[in-house]
Amino acid sequence: MSSALRPRPLNVSVDGVTLSGLVAEPDGPSRALVLALHGHGMTARYFAGPADPDLSLPTVAAALGYTVWVPDRLGYGASAGADLASCAMFPQAQFLHRALARFAEDQALGAGCFVLGHSFGLKLALTMAAFPGQVPIVGVDGSGSGLMYTFDPGVTRPESQPGDVNASWGPRHLYPPTTFAEGVLPVAATAPTPEREAAEWPDDLRGFAGRIRVPVRFTFAEHERLWVVSEEHFAALRSLLAECPRLEIDIQRGAGHNISLSRVARAYHLKALAFAEECLLMP
Repeated sequence: MSSALRPRPLNVSVDGVTLSGLVAEPDGPSRALVLALHGHGMTARYFAGPADPDLSLPTVAAALGYTVWVPDRLGYGASAGADLASCAMFPQAQFLHRALARFAEDQALGAGCFVLGHSFGLKLALTMAAFPGQVPIVGVDGSGSGLMYTFDPGVTRPESQPGDVNASWGPRHLYPPTTFAEGVLPVAATAPTPEREAAEWPDDLRGFAGRIRVPVRFTFAEHERLWVVSEEHFAALRSLLAECPRLEIDIQRGAGHNISLSRVARAYHLKALAFAEECLLMP
């Protein structure tokens, strides 16, 4: 395998703030950029196959001709000291647009930017699509977020089931055996966020969903514990995102909330990249 296909460290500085992270590049011209955004309590390594390199999104996507940028979001890695106001969803989405423009000064974007987000990263991806920046977004794909929680954020907690690591992970057997070994988990202290931000998310999404005019694909894990997995939820999303030129909803079998760390991560990443290919072909 070409060394270019393997993710390497990359720092991007904008507005006096440095984002650490990873980048992977194809051997030839870039078809497009995949911007991958991790969730709360994780780092860029979430997408990099820390327990099994064959599951790495950057490696798989670069082999298919994509440039992949996986930043440590604000409040993680090099920007771990970021304050509450910066880490809130709407300011962070606008900051990411500026960081993306800075990234584009030095890196090939091909046909545009496809954003793949997990959990809070998917919320950011949808917010970025609703309020575009300088770099065009051609589509959004993500997992671990939606419209209907299984719990009341700030009041109750999601429930785990027998065999789960906890509610955020789902069943332990869904992950490679070395996932929970010391030093493997891509975890970090959770960045500061406004107290009511999680609870307000459904209303936020209802408020700006009509502004999203790019294709969107949601993936829900079969063993998701934080979000309702039901036809009622899917119908609500379809109604809300009626302005999207294309909306897909998939259930990823054999996965819990952290799909990109699971044994089926490669399958999920390939399906997300297939959706990206189709987004590039849309007029």
